[in-house]
Amino acid sequence: MENQCSQIMMFRKQLKNRLSPMRYEHSLSVSFTCMSLAMRYGYDMNKAELAGLMHDCGKRFSDEVILKKCLKHGIPVTESENKALAVLHAKYGAWLAENKYQIRDEEILSAIACHTTGKPDMTTLDKILYIADYIEPRRYKAENLPEMRAMAYVDLDQTMYAILDGTLEYLTKKGGSIDPMTREAHIYFKQRLESKGELNGSV
Repeated sequence: MENQCSQIMMFRKQLKNRLSPMRYEHSLSVSFTCMSLAMRYGYDMNKAELAGLMHDCGKRFSDEVILKKCLKHGIPVTESENKALAVLHAKYGAWLAENKYQIRDEEILSAIACHTTGKPDMTTLDKILYIADYIEPRRYKAENLPEMRAMAYVDLDQTMYAILDGTLEYLTKKGGSIDPMTREAHIYFKQRLESKGELNGSV
């Protein structure tokens, strides 16, 4: 526990020097929310804390610079990601976490890599981080935040589907580019809930 605390404090110091004040505060808030969800679902709090803290470690540059860095380091960039550069900091962040911060835990790296788009068959940590990034206390823009914050402590799959559903609806109305992985994640969680009879109040 002492080594874990020392590691977290070291990463906090590094991030505070590299991220904007608001991005750093967001990272702390996501980290604490991840720990809270980990307590609720019996997941490793230390791993959840670290994933939350480091999830935006790649977001210290503009989207265009992040694209250049991905290409420089051989990080695959899809055509869809090229059209929606805002999602790309997740992939770059996972690369940074592994190669610059020496984080080797595959679950943590996976959670960081998919926290902007989601994906099918997400692990518990993947879901915890994705949801925590959406509901953390400093978020305020999404109209469904009160509902999502309550749902997050009841059922992770239901919350994932609801957030993904709302995200797709928002991007469609806005005319924004939608990453195929987000659509795939949405279909996956819809089918998962349908198979359990838990969608739209079905029994």
